[in-house]
Amino acid sequence: MKTLQIGNVTIDDPTALGPMAGVTDLPFRLLCKEQGAGLLYTEMVSAKAILYNNRNTYELMKIDPAEHPIALQLFGSEPAVMAEAAVKIEELPFDFLDINMGCPVPKVVNNGEGSALMLDPKLAGEIVSAITKAIRKPVTVKIRKGFDENHISAVEMAKTLEQAGASLIAVHGRTREQFYSGKADWDIIRQVKEAVSIPVLGNGDIDSAEKAAAMLEQTGVDGIMIARGAQGNPWIFSQIRTYMKSGIIPPKPNGEQVYDMVMRHLDMMIECKGEYTAIREMRKHISWYTVGYPGSAAMRREINETTDLEAIKNILEKVLKKC
Repeated sequence: MKTLQIGNVTIDDPTALGPMAGVTDLPFRLLCKEQGAGLLYTEMVSAKAILYNNRNTYELMKIDPAEHPIALQLFGSEPAVMAEAAVKIEELPFDFLDINMGCPVPKVVNNGEGSALMLDPKLAGEIVSAITKAIRKPVTVKIRKGFDENHISAVEMAKTLEQAGASLIAVHGRTREQFYSGKADWDIIRQVKEAVSIPVLGNGDIDSAEKAAAMLEQTGVDGIMIARGAQGNPWIFSQIRTYMKSGIIPPKPNGEQVYDMVMRHLDMMIECKGEYTAIREMRKHISWYTVGYPGSAAMRREINETTDLEAIKNILEKVLKKC
């Protein structure tokens, strides 16, 4: 992959950790960065919540100096509100402001936000135009293939967003109707890449180094975005980097390495959020880290039923250190 220049920011390795609500918090982003993620995204935050000074929203926008380059992701549907929120947070230490036009969650879509904007390219363009005129930092956008199979709008959206001033577009090759089911359409990603002159990231079904290489070859995109493929697997970024440089597929981490990563993740979560919240939020991460291990289903049930930190460590050690 080639180096990308977005505004005054250089992305040396355009392999991005995609934004995921409730997943790509500060600890997980740092772990993926250590493993070689070249671009990070925060969890999406509401433009209206920023203007209302919502405390939880400002917690989501905390950024560590080690994370650069990083995009802060904003969602909303009103150009003036989006621009006002962008101005309010511009001095925070993010490198790009990314606009979410792909979230499929009903409560977001029903407000005309997220992937609902795939039905209205004109409004999408007005949002990006308002923001790019209001702030100096580059504005990027994440979109989907379309809203449903009757509304495949990715190419039209991409052209409109480029004209409105977007500096980069990430394309998830599924419609809103699909959510995360079925197979991602990489051909629509190729079509978007061919339709615009700004950089394009391809997203969808990349869960291995080989698939990352295949995405690049089949679509011609400038970089790749990995979201669910990184859940419980921050090593995917180092595996991709190794494969791209040498053609060698690195071995998967063994049980001890997984145990060490889970412990680091848990410790970082406790430091960031306190033990009470960390233990509860780590449950989903532990289920991802341990899928496929012998006895892991029973282990997850035990962990989900306890709030004792030492008990969790002992349960994990019994399962993972055997492997």
